[in-house]
Amino acid sequence: MNTQTLISRAKAARAPETKSIDADVSAAFEDFMSAFEHYKQSNDERLAEIERRGGGDVLTEEKMARIDTALDEQKRTLDALLVKRARPDLGRGGSAAPGPVRQAFDAYVRRGDEAGLRQSELKAMSAGSDADGGYLVPDELDSEIGRRLSELSPIRSIATVRQVSGAVLKKPFALDGMATGWVGETDARPQTAAPQLAELQFPTMELYAMPAATASLIEDSAVDIEGWIASEVEAAFAEQEGAAFVTGDGANKPRGFLDYPSVDDDSWSWGNLGHIATGSSGAFGADPSDRLVELIYALKAGHRQNGRFVMNRKTQAQIRKFKDADGNYLWTPPAGAGQQASLMGFSVVEAEDMPDIAANSASIAFGDFRRGYLVVDRTGVRILRDPYSAKPYVLFYTTKRVGGGVQNFEAIKLLKFAA
Repeated sequence: MNTQTLISRAKAARAPETKSIDADVSAAFEDFMSAFEHYKQSNDERLAEIERRGGGDVLTEEKMARIDTALDEQKRTLDALLVKRARPDLGRGGSAAPGPVRQAFDAYVRRGDEAGLRQSELKAMSAGSDADGGYLVPDELDSEIGRRLSELSPIRSIATVRQVSGAVLKKPFALDGMATGWVGETDARPQTAAPQLAELQFPTMELYAMPAATASLIEDSAVDIEGWIASEVEAAFAEQEGAAFVTGDGANKPRGFLDYPSVDDDSWSWGNLGHIATGSSGAFGADPSDRLVELIYALKAGHRQNGRFVMNRKTQAQIRKFKDADGNYLWTPPAGAGQQASLMGFSVVEAEDMPDIAANSASIAFGDFRRGYLVVDRTGVRILRDPYSAKPYVLFYTTKRVGGGVQNFEAIKLLKFAA
């Protein structure tokens, strides 16, 4: 199978087809694995030419670039199909009648009828002004939006997620750890020194999306309007969240882990993230595997066992070429559809908001993000129906409040491409 065929098949798989999603996923995964085998063969040829001639052939490098593009195309196709398979059908399946709250919400979304929601006391004004009020969505839709965000937002899927009812989550921690000691069963318990406590704060910020619908879509009783809203806002929310959790500056958005200061790991202190330098500005250096091993073992054992690599596709494209001393590839493709690739035995999470490799860039993160990063969701998603601003379309101003930041500075390390 040549490179052009792989690219064409990947693009064709994105078009609507009559075969089942499961068959699409299986075919896309087979194409992905076929592309990777083709990639390994070409890379082996490239390495053999470098060893034989002292440099790579231009035609071989161009061939590698084309195959690399095909491989990324196949991965994007597979990811899109997996998300599509996870979504429920938009049609109204099932015979169970919706409850009164969902009936009232459906009436509000379709016809602007607020009476049912008012009677259910679901009116909730925003924190800004009463004029920007809206209605809380039913719990089922709130949960569905949260589930879909976990599938689409890479950092949310690996971080700790907490639900709060207030505007800010405050988390105390001991600067020097908790005072402890060993005692016998009947020994007196001496008073421990008072721990020095500090506080981390995670404010929630407003995130919004505004999908538009035509009158025919809204009036079509066969369309699951709740599922449609969830599908429309999921991509917008996930894109904004993904960027904020990585590079957000904390101003009206969550604070990303790359926004915190980083120091050489030998000089690490609380409040900073430790980094390992590659030894070469904007490059991996002479032995990439050594730098990756140093990054992995910069974490304590308790964090390392749950460690994951986080990087974007371009960085992965470079790592896919690397081998260890025994000639084995460091990067391993996923074992099955829906699973993650691995690097030196640890899962790789693709986050497109991670920076490309450049001078002094922190393009690879490794850590236990479940302990290291905290996502804070304020309960409730609100919707305001607006049939006036964009006539003849109806806008659905959908808002949720979300925050985030590093909660354990020991649990995340960075690979910095610096001398």
